[in-house]
Amino acid sequence: MTNEARGKGLPGLLGAEHIGLTVPDIEKATTFFVDVLGAEVLFEVGPFSSDEDWMEKHLGVHPRAVIRRLRMLRLATGPSVELFEYASPDQQHGRPRNSDAGGHHLAFYVADMDAAVAHLKQHGVEVLGDPTTLTDGASGGLTWVYFLAPWGLQLELVSAPHGLAYEKHGGRPMWRPGEGGKS
Repeated sequence: MTNEARGKGLPGLLGAEHIGLTVPDIEKATTFFVDVLGAEVLFEVGPFSSDEDWMEKHLGVHPRAVIRRLRMLRLATGPSVELFEYASPDQQHGRPRNSDAGGHHLAFYVADMDAAVAHLKQHGVEVLGDPTTLTDGASGGLTWVYFLAPWGLQLELVSAPHGLAYEKHGGRPMWRPGEGGKS
């Protein structure tokens, strides 16, 4: 059901279409997403730049910023991933932690947590601790673990094969891959 049908929120919203990530090296990022996570490259465009203030006005970046390349990837049944490689006079190279304003992570739903973690480790990916299974509270039933992309981006694996505790009390289920428009 769209927000419009529920009478609130952004009219016509159906869901997340893609997630954009700026990476320091698009080739290395693509190799990670394709070889380790199983993404498929859909297309690439670029470079983009402007002698006017277009970059600042439309993207909120330095007016002389250049998008060297933009590459769109598809990853199973979730939103696509859009990789950007920028060059900009005021570009910052530090990465926010989850505890910092602007901190973020991207979570991937997996059917078999143990197999997924073993796969990451076989590919030399840094996994932060062991998977944690929550037993109490609204998130009861969720198993999760964080891992890092080679350039430091925080990523997460999640799995809840029997649903989350809050759902058992009539809460609207979160979207999960493979459920299509059901939710």
